[in-house]
Amino acid sequence: MAAVDLPYLRANPHLLPTFLAHQRLRTTPVGGGSIAVAERIGLDDGTQLFLKTWPGGVSAAPTDGAPAAAPPGFFAAEAAGLTWLRAAAGVAVPEVYAVSDDLLLMQWVDHAEPGAAAAERFGRGLADTHRAGASTFGGGGDGVGYLGSLPLDTTPGDDWPTWFRERRVIPYLRLAVDAGALDAADARLVETIRIEAPTEPPSRIHGDLWPGNILWGPGDTPYLIDPAAHGGHRETDLATLTLFGGAPRLSRIIAAYNETHPLAADWRTRVPLHQLPLLLVHAVLFGSTYRSAVLEAAAHYR
Repeated sequence: MAAVDLPYLRANPHLLPTFLAHQRLRTTPVGGGSIAVAERIGLDDGTQLFLKTWPGGVSAAPTDGAPAAAPPGFFAAEAAGLTWLRAAAGVAVPEVYAVSDDLLLMQWVDHAEPGAAAAERFGRGLADTHRAGASTFGGGGDGVGYLGSLPLDTTPGDDWPTWFRERRVIPYLRLAVDAGALDAADARLVETIRIEAPTEPPSRIHGDLWPGNILWGPGDTPYLIDPAAHGGHRETDLATLTLFGGAPRLSRIIAAYNETHPLAADWRTRVPLHQLPLLLVHAVLFGSTYRSAVLEAAAHYR
């Protein structure tokens, strides 16, 4: 059989499950993921790649019964988002090599400590990514998207406050109530909040830019990973960077961003608003632990 190098694998991605099953490839588990199974893959030519599969999928240990399947279009949506963000030529994005219903194979990036230069590079790059723009808020209307493991509404819209309420707040609010994380009274408080922001054209945003979705690589080069990419308001990415302790060297990131693509003077007053969909997603996935965070965010806009 031919040596398994990158050109061969890119030309024959359908053979990847076979190589994995017959141990033709050297694999090392990678920690940190909360949804997909992540592994480092070594090819015969020494190339290192990053592989994501669904738990119970092609590279996982056998389980009882049929293997668990990824949601429809899950990996294709991530691959499309990565490719779209990479095309912006802003923040670096790992290259996608192969994608199927069961897996996503992409460029491996070594990890490094985020220094001041990397933070400033990230801020400037994120501004450039946003300025690449999008044709509409949301998506084309026929695409599939995910925020974590939950569906991401890609219905397009022209008016950001209306679109944000109908496509980002209300869907995840309903799921949070259905999951028992919020009650009906909580839902009434959230669904009636004021939604306002400066009028801007749609930006090309990552869409799930909490600090864990920045990969700090060598050479002061940061990368965007695990996107829920779509046309949105650029303040959303800036707001979610402040979640869960905040990105490292956040003040330098914001300063570099502002020098490149200035934000509205009052943008920080809308941080909880832009964080709300992601907090609701966490309430859906992890329960009532996130109830107080959701209600506190909504309380700013009563």
